[in-house]
Amino acid sequence: MKTLVKALAVAAAVLVAQSAGAEEKKFTVAYIAPSLDIDYWQWVAHGVQQKAKELGMSYVEYTSENSPAKQMDNARVAVTRGVNAVVIGPVSSTSTPPLLAYLAQQKIPVAFAGIGPQQGQTKFTSAVTANNYETGLAQGKYTCELAKERGGKEVGMLSLPQDRENAQKYLKGAKEAFQANGCDLVQMLETKGLTINEAVTQANDLLTAHPNIKAIYGMYDQAGSGAAKALATRGLTGKIGITVADGSPATIQLLKDGGIQGIFFQEAVGQGIDATQQVYNALTGTQTTQNMALIMPLVKATDINSDAAKKVIARVFPQ
Repeated sequence: MKTLVKALAVAAAVLVAQSAGAEEKKFTVAYIAPSLDIDYWQWVAHGVQQKAKELGMSYVEYTSENSPAKQMDNARVAVTRGVNAVVIGPVSSTSTPPLLAYLAQQKIPVAFAGIGPQQGQTKFTSAVTANNYETGLAQGKYTCELAKERGGKEVGMLSLPQDRENAQKYLKGAKEAFQANGCDLVQMLETKGLTINEAVTQANDLLTAHPNIKAIYGMYDQAGSGAAKALATRGLTGKIGITVADGSPATIQLLKDGGIQGIFFQEAVGQGIDATQQVYNALTGTQTTQNMALIMPLVKATDINSDAAKKVIARVFPQ
């Protein structure tokens, strides 16, 4: 009997030690951004880091400098350094198949933030993006309303690169909304650098080529700022409507000042938070959701100081 009791005590001690070891195990999440020169991806990083700290995870980050080759190198380096999970804003959707194949081989859970994988890919834990198609519909409809209020039906668009699945969904929804509401998309220009200066140039190109444009659809934050600058220079502020997706302190101020008429807020910080939660769930055997499409609510100048707007903005960029 004494021998049995002693054996049971030893077994119990082993189980306690194993349990303590499991509790002490600390996961590391790597965030791979397409470029950390862009505010949006810095804000996603903030969300990943915030949630990692809350979950007791270590955090490392890499920037791909808008290069698919660098993106793959980052993934390999992260795995070599022993990361347990990856949250990524990909350089493009078309760049994701080899990345996903590699991470699947390494049994590394991966969650997308902001931009999802190429259509048809399945070897990923979660894609936390905006509800881009529905947002495209809503923003297209509102942009058309602004044009008609200003006496026309011609609209222009400053677009994200169309090799991204989110940009394709935005465009599909917008085109359907324009057609359904009686507006004509007369020209779309794609960004290459997502800079305000580029957007100023493109907005001026739109207005020069199509002087009857009455509203501009900005698919990303800098597009709204650039279009507003171009209109201000031409003395057209308010005479041509501007809508924008994403949201930032700069475009919020433009909204308050009348340079922009509506922002469809995208939760950059929130995407980082939710993507990190999803890979943590995968690591701990908890349920995951492969496709998470977050709503992008429209906020106008009259609503910007409301409690509802403040709640949304808290998940857009660090306060």
